[in-house]
Amino acid sequence: MRERDLFFVFFGSFLVIYVVLPIATILLKQALDPKALIEAVEDPAVSSAIANSLITSTATTCIAILFGVPLGYLLARYEFRGKSLIQGIVDVPIVIPHSVVGIMLLVTFSDAIVDNYLGIILAMLFVSASFTINSARDGFLAVDESLEHVARTLGAGRIRTFFSVSLPLAARSIMSGAIMTWARAISEVGAILIVAYYPKTAPVLILDYFDEFGLNKAMPIAVLLILICLTVFVTLRWSLCSRSSA
Repeated sequence: MRERDLFFVFFGSFLVIYVVLPIATILLKQALDPKALIEAVEDPAVSSAIANSLITSTATTCIAILFGVPLGYLLARYEFRGKSLIQGIVDVPIVIPHSVVGIMLLVTFSDAIVDNYLGIILAMLFVSASFTINSARDGFLAVDESLEHVARTLGAGRIRTFFSVSLPLAARSIMSGAIMTWARAISEVGAILIVAYYPKTAPVLILDYFDEFGLNKAMPIAVLLILICLTVFVTLRWSLCSRSSA
């Protein structure tokens, strides 16, 4: 490595170390108390909360893909009045505090989303769908439009061209956005606390245990969630990179 590159390595590594340090610390500390981790695994409330998180975040991701990919294509391929406004609306959930998101959803949908899976999914979808939409848009922008024109001249309709040409070529970007959507959804807690305290998701249960029993009781659940999320996230990222290099 050249000496002048050390500047970028030195400053660029700061945030990497900052992210890795807390994760490594909590994992190492929990490794010194495996009994607490086993107790957390055997706790029915913990397994139920983790299952709720996995189910709702996966459902949220599927919904985001179903509706977000067509919107991403629309933003990538069409020019229309109000396009910048639509793009701004897509990005708005990123800047709204999540407790405010919960209040907005509660005011909008009222009792229909209180303490049920629908409320959890709607809260997750609001804060995470932007990742799928923006990644889909960027993926479609990277697809050469001439390939779509060729398909159209060969007799393929717009919908067939979308599914046979555009979507496969943008799939990697879409999947990357979907992974981020899933990760953001499973980590959501602020909006869910207001909208659907029950059935409890893992982040909500961690807060409950921390408030009632303290750090030592909450930490094993946090470690379990970290391990599960890292396993899923790394596996999906690795699979995505493997397909792109194949």
